[in-house]
Amino acid sequence: MKPFTHAAVSPPGQGTPAMAFGTHIVRVMAANTGGALGLFEAIVPPAAGPPLHVHAREDEFFRVLSGRFGFWCADDYVELAEGGCIVLPRGVPHRFRNVGQKEGQLMVVVTPGGFESFFAIVDLCKPQTPAEIASIAGEFGLTFLPEDERKRA
Repeated sequence: MKPFTHAAVSPPGQGTPAMAFGTHIVRVMAANTGGALGLFEAIVPPAAGPPLHVHAREDEFFRVLSGRFGFWCADDYVELAEGGCIVLPRGVPHRFRNVGQKEGQLMVVVTPGGFESFFAIVDLCKPQTPAEIASIAGEFGLTFLPEDERKRA
C-alpha cells in the first residue's frame, strides 16, 4: 500500500456503487489513504439497517446526511437527524436503523480503512446462504450476532 502523501478526493457525484445489503457508494478507499481510513455512503430505506454486529478491526464514524436514524451501541440508544454524528467503537455490538418515514443517507468513515470494500466483495460474490455471508464477513473482521442477542438491541 502506498503511503498517504496526497489528498484523497471524491468530487460530488463520484464514487463506486456497491449494491449489497442496500445501496452503498464507496467514496475513498483505504489504498488512497495509506490504510488510515475508508469512506462510503449508505442509502437506507425506512425501517432498514443491519442486524446487531461487531467489527473487530475498525471504529466507525457516522454522519447523517439525510433522514433520521436510531443507533444502538452496547446498552446505549440515540436518535440522530440530518447533521448528527456518532462514533462507534470496534469490539462493541452495535447496529443502526432508519427510523424515519423516508429514505435516509449516511456518510460512514471506517478507521483504519479496509471495511469499505466489504459491500463490493459481497456484490461481486453474491453469497446465497447465511454461512456464505458469514464467511465473507469474517474476512473483514465482521461478526453478525446470533438472533437471540439481536433481540436485546
